[in-house]
Order: sequence, then C-alpha cells, then structure tokens
Amino acid sequence: MPVFDYDPPDRFVAGAVGQPGARAFFLQARGQGRITTVALEKFQVAVLADRLDELLDEVLRRSGGRAPVPAMAPAELADEGPLDLPIDEDFRVGTMALAWDPETAQVIIEAQEATEDDEEDEPPLDDRPEPAVLRVRISAAAARAFSRRALEVVAAGRPPCPLCGRPLESEGHICVRLNGHHPGGLSA
Repeated sequence: MPVFDYDPPDRFVAGAVGQPGARAFFLQARGQGRITTVALEKFQVAVLADRLDELLDEVLRRSGGRAPVPAMAPAELADEGPLDLPIDEDFRVGTMALAWDPETAQVIIEAQEATEDDEEDEPPLDDRPEPAVLRVRISAAAARAFSRRALEVVAAGRPPCPLCGRPLESEGHICVRLNGHHPGGLSA
C-alpha cells in the first residue's frame, strides 16, 4: 500500500477544475519536493470540511477552551491559489477518516483510494493490493483555513457567509456560529 504522508505539508488544499456543473474536485498536498493529487466527489469535499469543523469544535469544547484551536479560520492562513500544475491524479478517494492527535495538537486527515470492494458488498480478496492512502497532519488553525477554503470551492461562485464561511445557498441559510440567526434578515 503506497502511503503519501505529509507531516506537515507545505500546502494542503481542495480545488476544482472545470465549469460549474461539470467540475472535477481534488485534494492536493505538497511538501518535500513532491505533490500528491487525489480526486474525489463534490459531496466528499463538503463533508470533509463540515467534519473538520465539527471535530475542532468538539476538541475545543472538551478542553474547556484550552486546546490550541481557533474558533474561526485565521486570515493569514487563507490559501486562495489554484491547484498546482500539472494536475496528475494519483488515485480516486473512496473513504476518508479524521483524527485529533492531542500530543502534537494536530488534525490527521486520511483519504483512502477507492477499491472495487467499496462498490460491492463483498469482503476484500486477499490477492488484491492494499489501497493507497494520502495522510496529512496539519495544525488546528490550518484545518480551519482548509475547511473554509473547501467550502468556498464547493460553493463555486455562491458567496460565503461572512461569519461562518459556509455558502449562502438559499434564504434558509443557518449560521451555526450564531445559533441559527444570520445578519441581513436571513434566519432558520
């Protein structure tokens, strides 16, 4: 099983290529003179961003506010740049996992290669190679910044909420940072 390990990466971003409605989505890690690019679905990018925020909020809650976790994405960590070229897909993502390492105060993100077993309800065959894995270890602040950017990539032109960073998809936008109320008259 090839493991593409970045601890920490020089850069870790989500990005999309193509026109809205026909975009391809990617995660890309760069460091130590190499780049790893993995393809995934739009919903996987959105879920990853949401789960990162949930994980960080839970770490902050359980620590009583003492964990080195910012409540919002630090502006200085914003990465607005495009994906690095060339975009050579190393593999397509099947499953993802998140973890918090309290010893290093880092978030661990793993994206595992999709296999035929992901699509079938059969146990894996012993003669198949292990799937590839992209493993990235980043600070809580970098995770917040990644999450905000990933949500912007998913939104593709829809403006983000100025308070929570999530896309303003409709009049029913719920700003989780304000317990359901959004400035400008929008509310749940």
